[in-house]
Amino acid sequence: MPLRLKVNDIAFFDRPLMFARPFRFGAVTITASTQLFVRVEIEVEGKGRATGASAEILAPKWFDKRSHLTEAQSLDGLRRSLAIARELYLANRGFDTAFGLHAACIGPQVAACAAEDIPALAAGFGPAEIDKAILDALLRAAGANFFDGMAGNIAGIDARLTLDIDEAAIARFLSNSKRLDRVAVRHTVGMDDKVEGEGGVADANENAGARYFKLKLNGDPAHDAARLARIGSELAKLPYATRITLDANEQYADLTALNALAERLDHDAALRSIAANLLYIEQPMPRDITKASPLGKLAARNFIIDEADDSYDAFPQARALGYRGISSKSCKGIYKSVINAARAAVWSAEGGQYFISGEDLTCQAGLGVQQDLALGALIGVPHAERNGHHYVDGFADTPADEAGAFLTAHPDLYARAGGKVRLAIHDGDLLTGSIAAAPGFASSIHPDWSTMQPLKRPTPRVSQEQKV
Repeated sequence: MPLRLKVNDIAFFDRPLMFARPFRFGAVTITASTQLFVRVEIEVEGKGRATGASAEILAPKWFDKRSHLTEAQSLDGLRRSLAIARELYLANRGFDTAFGLHAACIGPQVAACAAEDIPALAAGFGPAEIDKAILDALLRAAGANFFDGMAGNIAGIDARLTLDIDEAAIARFLSNSKRLDRVAVRHTVGMDDKVEGEGGVADANENAGARYFKLKLNGDPAHDAARLARIGSELAKLPYATRITLDANEQYADLTALNALAERLDHDAALRSIAANLLYIEQPMPRDITKASPLGKLAARNFIIDEADDSYDAFPQARALGYRGISSKSCKGIYKSVINAARAAVWSAEGGQYFISGEDLTCQAGLGVQQDLALGALIGVPHAERNGHHYVDGFADTPADEAGAFLTAHPDLYARAGGKVRLAIHDGDLLTGSIAAAPGFASSIHPDWSTMQPLKRPTPRVSQEQKV
């Protein structure tokens, strides 16, 4: 049953995050970043006060890839998104459901960000992170774990933002949801990652026994085909079957380039193993081109959107263009993921073939990976991209006592190896038992706030239109 709440305080913190190796995707290479932490204090009607938390990496040049922005400017846009969302959420002083509060704020959020030249995808980042922390606090106040709480629609998710699907379908999807005990890791192969030999894609020390692989593309059909052929040859050496997804991160310029890649997948003998095991291709073209380009004959394939998922209308619009899927990322909004999964279920029951996938912006060990893992396990995502275990060294520079506390609280999800607490991968899978065992959003504990610094203050931006 939905509960009503009001938000008393929202605070942002961060920690520097060093990568163990460069991660190149799209037009950016990340070697270090910042991990955001959100702490909220709420009052729940009839239940008293509670504190909730969330965490997410601040990823440069993903939410806003525009070429005139530096990486620092793109991160500043995310900080402004957070700051604007904080003001809006705190301004709502009455009691409302968690989703009702989100619904009241998301429109003004997108408009306020647009006035500062922050695009819709980045605008959604602030509410997404605050919503996760609010839900954590709400579940703790109710003494409910994430899966039971969501099955009962504790957040009050309804259809006010999505006129294409009714409230009964959302409630039915939530009430019928069953936690996945295991979620397979989809191992990412970035553009700078080694392909052959020791440290390559077939090295068990590198891929952690993954059976699913996500291969990054750079937008050049000839270059991508040659690299995919090399990867396919390596994956063929593994003693088990593998499945593949491809991700271009908006690098294919248009349908002509995308058709050239499809032709190679269809007819190049060197790509036969990749094509035979290919599940879907993710966000091949820039988001603005995507929205203006029906897939035509390419719609026979499984294409999904990711960066183009910047509103509650994005999935129905993409469906009309020939796309069959959409990604779930907690940094884009937990409620949007739930509603999109409900849509996919309804559309598939009507005779289509639609799905939601699990993708990742390097969710780090601790709150970030646990909350995103729980979301996927709730909505039925059987395998999910997991970057944090690969590009970051365990809990990285998280204080040892805090990392140890997460290990103690979630012994099925972490293990100590090589002097670090790391994600524990069991025959290619992550286990979800402990994240469902305690009240709250997928974590028995919170990070040590005393070891963090307040999030750097952002600088307001003026829109390009206002400059004219």
